[in-house]
Amino acid sequence: MTKITLKGNPIKTIGKLPKVGKKAPKFKLVKTDLSTARLKDFKGKKVLINITPSIDTGICANSLRKFNETAAGLENTVVLNVSKDLPFAHGRFCAAEGIDNAITLSDFARGKFGERYGVTIKNGPMKGLLSRAVVVVNEDGIVSYTEQVPEIAQEPNYEAALEALK
Repeated sequence: MTKITLKGNPIKTIGKLPKVGKKAPKFKLVKTDLSTARLKDFKGKKVLINITPSIDTGICANSLRKFNETAAGLENTVVLNVSKDLPFAHGRFCAAEGIDNAITLSDFARGKFGERYGVTIKNGPMKGLLSRAVVVVNEDGIVSYTEQVPEIAQEPNYEAALEALK
């Protein structure tokens, strides 16, 4: 269990992020076209997983925009944005914002991603949503960087995540 805050108020996640140096947990998530995406689909690539509570909040939207502009342009790298928003919301947002380098994925159908990555919020007004976090997986499927953002209303450390992709 990880202790984080939401506007200064303590909340908890159900677990902890995967450990650096360990194999990244498998997942099945829903794409905007309702097909399934799995971690193994990105084998051989560096994967930046930007985890957010909801694409419809300012900070979540900013992090997707930022990683769409920066990380997605890096060689042999894919950016995944994961939340529990419906795929239709992801599609609408990406179309309106011109997000075309990042892949948005939803954990709404199974909820297993949040469990496996330890990011499902356990209590408080955002209970059941995913906490704000970043996980970088190398070409061999090994976790090379993690950040559990300590305050939901705070942006991730973009520079550290981008450095982990080099």
